[in-house]
Amino acid sequence: MPTNVTVPGMGESVTEAVLLRWLKNDGDTVAMDEPLCELETDKANVDLPATAAGVVRHAKNAGDTVHVGETIARIDEGAGNSAPARPASAGQTASAAPAAPAAPSKPAPTAVATSSKAEDLSPAVRRVVAEKGLDASKIQGTGPGGRITKEDAQTFAEPKGNGMKSTGTSQPMPQAPPPPAPSSPNAVAAAGAMTGFDQDGKKRVPMSKMRIRIAQTLVQAQQTAAILTTFNEVDLTEVMAIRSRLKEKFEKTHGIGLGFMSFFSRAVVLALKEFPRINAEIDGSDIVYNEHVNLGIAVSTDRGLAVPVMREAEKMSFAKIESEIKRLALSARDGKLGLNELSGGTFTITNGGVFGSLLSTPILNPPQSGILGMHTIQKRPMAIGDKVEIRPMMYIALSYDHRVVDGKESVSFLVRVKEYLEDPTRLMLEV
Repeated sequence: MPTNVTVPGMGESVTEAVLLRWLKNDGDTVAMDEPLCELETDKANVDLPATAAGVVRHAKNAGDTVHVGETIARIDEGAGNSAPARPASAGQTASAAPAAPAAPSKPAPTAVATSSKAEDLSPAVRRVVAEKGLDASKIQGTGPGGRITKEDAQTFAEPKGNGMKSTGTSQPMPQAPPPPAPSSPNAVAAAGAMTGFDQDGKKRVPMSKMRIRIAQTLVQAQQTAAILTTFNEVDLTEVMAIRSRLKEKFEKTHGIGLGFMSFFSRAVVLALKEFPRINAEIDGSDIVYNEHVNLGIAVSTDRGLAVPVMREAEKMSFAKIESEIKRLALSARDGKLGLNELSGGTFTITNGGVFGSLLSTPILNPPQSGILGMHTIQKRPMAIGDKVEIRPMMYIALSYDHRVVDGKESVSFLVRVKEYLEDPTRLMLEV
């Protein structure tokens, strides 16, 4: 009996998607909950799991635009379990005829078969374990009841020193490393491998769903908010001294590198507690205050800018912040951010410094009322008392919605962030 595979609801305002690629070919066998295809929405890329076991029959092609509720494939249940028995040969009874089992689409991974935790793994985790050749029994689970999450498996698969950590005077915002090869027209263009220009020297490439949404969001922000930016500069001498002194012990204790981002995140969280309107938003004629700080971290990927959200960041330790940033950056790189990880932010941090930006005016991420821009660290001569000293300095910028936030609040907020970073002991004592 066939089972139709339809495009599920994928969150508020998401009505269509692009069938980016099939993970199972037409005629392949598939297990229940095994990923069938990858869908690209205007917010994230998601895997669509099989709702039954059997043989896959495509109804749509890769690259097609599909709508929520639309059938994109069917699964002929049971058809892939075994082939019909062959007719009995002379001198052989029908009951003795061996059945020819259908070959699976790919061999079963030994890592799952040998793991004592295999039966507890979700389909997404099983896929990562299979692709990376991992032994699930050695992965430390952080999910409910100690279950292994997909992020646990991805983190376990990453070699130590994968470039996600900051060292020396590197920038505070770890960015998703580039994929091994571009797989879309936008990615090819970004890689500089442009070909196929017409006789006028032009080439037309359709925007991806994510790029269209980014464009719409930025224009919406400019048209609906009264955006103003205020600036300050931060002396990172003390932060860098703490990192230099404790980063090895921190990594040994927590299993994650100590970057700059945990310092900036904690400084922002504490400053937002003091100036809650910067963590609020406008809804009609009301100001809606948020109890928690759901901190968006802008990450650059080959598909465009993504802003995954660390929920309730005020409850996170330094180690948890660093771990979440690494997890989100890896998910952004692989296009595997969940829709829930891209919504609900109340304040955003973005860092153009990783690309060498000295100063910028970041644009708000609606409906948020504030965004902090970080920039490159430069050693500059500074007047310290009556002496001139060379210090590692960074310009920071706060763009805010002037409809909600007054100038005094915005300037005071940025000064408070500066004070926390220049005297990091205040971050620990929350004073």
